[in-house]
Amino acid sequence: MSDPPVPAEGQSVTPAPPPPGGRVVEAPPATLWDRMRQDPQYAPEHLALEAVRRLGPEAAQWAQRVRAAQPGISAEALAEQAVRRFVNQARLSGAVSGAAGLPGAVIDVGVLAWTQSRMVLHVAAAYGADPTHPDRATDLLVLQKVHKVAASARVALGVAAGRERAGALFGGGGQAPLGRVMLHLGVRLAQMAGVRAAKRLFAKVVPGAAIILGTWANSSATKKLAERSRALYRQHGGPRVPLPRRPDQAGDQSA
Repeated sequence: MSDPPVPAEGQSVTPAPPPPGGRVVEAPPATLWDRMRQDPQYAPEHLALEAVRRLGPEAAQWAQRVRAAQPGISAEALAEQAVRRFVNQARLSGAVSGAAGLPGAVIDVGVLAWTQSRMVLHVAAAYGADPTHPDRATDLLVLQKVHKVAASARVALGVAAGRERAGALFGGGGQAPLGRVMLHLGVRLAQMAGVRAAKRLFAKVVPGAAIILGTWANSSATKKLAERSRALYRQHGGPRVPLPRRPDQAGDQSA
């Protein structure tokens, strides 16, 4: 089987179909891959911003839907549902892209970081924190240990948002050699996903070992992230989740 293409500008990345009975693990959108490829230094920040924009409303709607179907369900039980779902998806995401070598490793850690971000936002919704609020992007970067404190995460998010706006106005500018970009992007996404740099990032270079190590590493990292997320959002303890923001309201938060 030939390797799937490296995520290129404007190109969607679709993981290979899962085993029978499995779930398709959603990859980051093509527009996000474009931004991360053009600006790999701030890849985690771009991913966090996009996750809140795209996945926050989904998480809020999920919490509303489950609470309506299961009146009286506790925040703990709701969070447990989210954790089980996304830990299982993270486990699958370690073996679905079908690509070998560095391109496959970058795709896999990108899919894992996206899945983990979706989990964190669902956990936030379970405990009553608004998953569409811009503060959730800060939470993502601190929980995923990209930044140690919220203050530095906010500064980095502001820089990434500014670069995103500049890129939209003036284009992506010059591009470093693809191999260097992919290496930098892979390391930054691996850091965000909790995968310990070279050993696990490059595991896919070794045929066979990749699936075993990737599955275990993804599950372990995601479970630890789930524990940190539940500890953070448990203090919210709100019984209800705010309704998702309307498109006209979302623009007020983008500044």
